[in-house]
Amino acid sequence: MSKPYHIKSITEYHKVMDLQKPLHPLISLVKFEDIKHHQASPTTITNDFYSIALKKDFNAKLKYGQQAYDFDEGVLHFMSPKQVLSFEFRADEELKHKGWLLLVHPDFLWGTPLSKKIKDYEYFEYKINEALHLSDREEKMIVGVMESIAQEYQASIDHFSQEVIIALLMLLLTYSERFYQRQFTTRKITNHTILNQFEELLVAYYRKEHVIEKPIPTVQYFANELNLSANYLSRLLKNLTGKSTKHFIQDKIIDVAKERLSTTDLSVSEIAYELGFEHLQSFSKLFKSKTDLTPSEFRQSFN
Repeated sequence: MSKPYHIKSITEYHKVMDLQKPLHPLISLVKFEDIKHHQASPTTITNDFYSIALKKDFNAKLKYGQQAYDFDEGVLHFMSPKQVLSFEFRADEELKHKGWLLLVHPDFLWGTPLSKKIKDYEYFEYKINEALHLSDREEKMIVGVMESIAQEYQASIDHFSQEVIIALLMLLLTYSERFYQRQFTTRKITNHTILNQFEELLVAYYRKEHVIEKPIPTVQYFANELNLSANYLSRLLKNLTGKSTKHFIQDKIIDVAKERLSTTDLSVSEIAYELGFEHLQSFSKLFKSKTDLTPSEFRQSFN
């Protein structure tokens, strides 16, 4: 990936993308059809503001980090400030795509409930390949809110302008939260495949020959292996199983510990070390919280 071109303001973004000057320095709503990409335009960027993109018929590959994604249908993608976004398209082909792009600087949210609440929406930290796929009905609802924001954005600014746009933005984010929840439920085949892959990774990680001198695996470790964001993986597992990723990992640790305690002569300290614990007390505390027995009491139950 080339070095990201850093865009500090929404006004600068408009200039880089050869758009007319925004009507407000802290918020902008444009149609992708109006963005003209030239060969000299940056293809890897990072911004100082939030972006919400509704894309359709995108004839390029959008990338977050090294993960590419094709937008062949209506999808929503969210980005927080400082995240890196890049796209690739053929030199002999004009970049085309449809949809809306909403840009919101954090300063626009200052003093409103959304200034803190926006950080609670996990999907701003999801990767490109975790973008929200919209049904036709959902897409119409999102477009309706975007059009309402556009109408308010293009009207004469008065005392109520920010309050109205904030209310519409909160509606948009609430719809998105609902639709993401629906996606976790309806994309069952894909989600169960991810669950199976996660369980296989857990089993492989704790095979005895691989355990020595390995730390306790983190949620981020498995997310990286599955090419997902940690937030997305945690939410997916919670939706499918009712357990967090952390609890999944802990349950597997306890299963392996039980096997070691019941079938080997290793000391409790040695088992704790093999499972990645630096301190025996931490292992014993976790084991008892999961089984109501200390590791020694569990072992004695087999003798």
